[in-house]
Amino acid sequence: MKTDSDAPGSLHSTRSHCSWLCFMATGRHTLPATTGACSQPPCAMSDHAGLVSHLRAAWLSGKTRPLEYRTAQLEALGLFLEEKQQDILEATALDMRKPSFEVELSEISICRSELNHTLNNLGAWMKDENVDKNWATQLDSAFIHKDPYGVVLIIGPWNYPINLLLVPLIGAIAAGNCVVLKPSEISRNMERLVAEALPSYLDKDCFAVVTAGVEETTRLLENKFDYIFFTGSTSVGRIVMTAAAKHLTPVTLELGGKNPCYVSDTCNVQNVARRVAWGRFFNARQTCVAPDYILCSVEMRERLVPALREAITEFYGPEPRNSLDFARIVGDKQFKRVQALLSSGRVAIGGETDEKERYIAPTVLVDVQEDDPVMREEIFGPVLPILTVTSEEDAITFISARERPLTLYVFSSSTKVVRRLLERTSSGGFCANDTIMHMTLTSLPFGGIGLSGMGRYHGRFTFETFSHLRSVLLRADGREALNSLRYPPYAPRRLPLLRTTVESRRRRTAACTLL
Repeated sequence: MKTDSDAPGSLHSTRSHCSWLCFMATGRHTLPATTGACSQPPCAMSDHAGLVSHLRAAWLSGKTRPLEYRTAQLEALGLFLEEKQQDILEATALDMRKPSFEVELSEISICRSELNHTLNNLGAWMKDENVDKNWATQLDSAFIHKDPYGVVLIIGPWNYPINLLLVPLIGAIAAGNCVVLKPSEISRNMERLVAEALPSYLDKDCFAVVTAGVEETTRLLENKFDYIFFTGSTSVGRIVMTAAAKHLTPVTLELGGKNPCYVSDTCNVQNVARRVAWGRFFNARQTCVAPDYILCSVEMRERLVPALREAITEFYGPEPRNSLDFARIVGDKQFKRVQALLSSGRVAIGGETDEKERYIAPTVLVDVQEDDPVMREEIFGPVLPILTVTSEEDAITFISARERPLTLYVFSSSTKVVRRLLERTSSGGFCANDTIMHMTLTSLPFGGIGLSGMGRYHGRFTFETFSHLRSVLLRADGREALNSLRYPPYAPRRLPLLRTTVESRRRRTAACTLL
């Protein structure tokens, strides 16, 4: 897990301002490009209660409920992605020198895919779902109605500042909610872009962007929201959940953790190395679902380290520092924290650093012990420890003895090995013979378990996350004679018949007898 100040979605900042007031007062944002400071007086900046009340009034008016309205707002969000694509590329380059290829793939493309999938299916998702009925309600109508929660808060992280902010927003809009967006203050250029540009695409009565540091965000969380969606560290997730508990507000917490990657002795080592290196060093491993450490036998380690060296050289050249395809650490504090972890074990590949550039080379550590500093927290940097285990059983024991991760990776040519790891471990997600690619499927739910998070989203699951599933039974006001069985004065002779009308019965399975 990350420290509060290092983590995506951290509340830590030296700045504190709220951009929605400028937009509400003038119809546009007035954030100077140099500081991002709001032109409103300080007393107005803390008026989050006014913001929430304004959005709640809009939601109570029913404005966000029609399919046509939701579709229009989603299409406007798509226009933002299209028209601001170059600005997004430039902002992420300034924040962490993220390669444009990675931004296109992991930020813009995923958002576009989620958006198109939602627009293609929203009408069907919104429809009432009929449910099974007992004998007592056969003449009635029973169904699940998808209600929006109301005014929701989405707090995004810095590592994927578009993807992890807008994908939840897509589901919140689709479900008919009003939304307060809080982008991370650590990715400053992207925060500024979202605050300045996004509100001009969406309905200002129903959607607002708040830019705030720790103090303002803390005050923001004091307000009553109907749902809170947070992406970041486990430690900050506890703060968010505590604040939500005061109002009994439901939450989704997308956190992190140390994602194990077990490599069995039966696999193609070159393929494993390329797929692990790509997933591990993508965005300089500032990715919550990236493999955090490798478990393998001593024999596999001796084969895997040279293959990883070859893959890293293939991807980033002999000097990764000069590669345009390798990102940088987002900030000085984050750099120093990751740099300190290089003292664990022994450097087998890489290890070079440059504090001025916030550069840490793609690094592989061996001879790492399970109590070394690099194994005590989520690394969130381009450092890959390799630990050895004696067997598949040993790997399962090692994984199960720790907090349940966001993702578990397994590489093996044996489907039996893959199935055993799947059945005998617990994690938010599971991916065999690749890394990260499960995130590209809108059909799969994404979310953690235990300290790696709670709740799920992506595709229809995001729509359902931001929807209250309302139970509905519509009965006729006549046919009163049918209800007499359940009214006092009670008659024991009526009970068997009444039970027959309301109870579910166990299905009988046909027995097969071999003669």
